[in-house]
Formats: sequence, structure tokens, C-alpha cells
Amino acid sequence: MDLMAIRSVLRLGDPRLRQAALPVDDLGDPRLAPLIVDLQHTMDAHKGAGLAAPQIGVPLRVVLFGGNGPNPRYPDAPAIPRTVLINPVLTPLGYERDGGWEGCLSVPGLRGRVARWRRLHYTGVDADGQPIDRTVEGFHARVVQHECDHLDGVLFPDRLSDPAAFGFIPELEAAGLIPAVPG
Repeated sequence: MDLMAIRSVLRLGDPRLRQAALPVDDLGDPRLAPLIVDLQHTMDAHKGAGLAAPQIGVPLRVVLFGGNGPNPRYPDAPAIPRTVLINPVLTPLGYERDGGWEGCLSVPGLRGRVARWRRLHYTGVDADGQPIDRTVEGFHARVVQHECDHLDGVLFPDRLSDPAAFGFIPELEAAGLIPAVPG
């Protein structure tokens, strides 16, 4: 029987979120598979678009993002395939950046407008050690950049395009700045 392990998500202010994560040197480490399961269960329980290992207190370069359909927290965004990405390397493609509203499980209840690279190439390995090599754009590129920022101790408020474009979700929805999230 698969017991769900929903871990606590560290919140802004916890110093562990500001530490750089360490590379995964041994893909056969017996702690890696349970970590990935915990990331999946925790992300799904919180309806996240992604989750990085440092957000649950594990300082390793492991992120999980995407799912089987549109994310309920970002109903207008396209679906992203569920991906475990270990030891990611990101390379921006071009100079274009897009501004977009972001939230974070470590910064609950708030959203902010952040400029991110529009197109991105990323590499790494999956949970089975198989290489991942993708070129993405739009929301997919935004999510990868957001999650990989956590590996370097960076949270989205650090990247705000305009500090005035940051606030609580209900107030931003009422002002018509972000779409209302159903439910």
C-alpha cells in the first residue's frame, strides 16, 4: 500500500529556503526515490504547478513540475508534462522576457508579476537517470525557471518586475489583475 507522504512546505522567512542546494551525486541513493514520491504527493496536495526539494527542507538539486492537465491554480495556462528534473541546467534562448503573475507554495496567498525568459533550453536527468533535453517557451519556461530558482535560494518576490505588482490573491482578483481561481 502506497502511503501518502505530504510534507510541510517551508515558508518565506525560513533560512533553509535561501541556501543553495547540492547536486545529486548518486542517482542510486536510496533516499532519492522516497524524496520524489514526497515531492509528488506534497505538490498534488497543495495543487502546485511545481515543487523543489529545498521547499520541503531537502537541500538537493531536484525539482518536480507539471501534471496530467491544467493546474487549478493557473486555470488559463497550458498543461505541462509531469517532470522530475535532477541537476538541471538552464540556458535562456534569445533576449525576450515575458512578464507574468506567479505564486509559490512557499509564499502562500500572494502573487507577483515577474519577468522571465520567454524561451529556454534545459537539461538534467529524470528519476531513472535518463537524460532530459528540452526547449520550451511560455508558461512551461516560466515554471522551470521558478522551480530552479529555489535551488539557488531565490524566491519569486526577489524577481518582482515592479514591487507594486505584488499582493494578496483576493485583492489582485478583485482588481482584475489576475483571473479568479475557481473553487
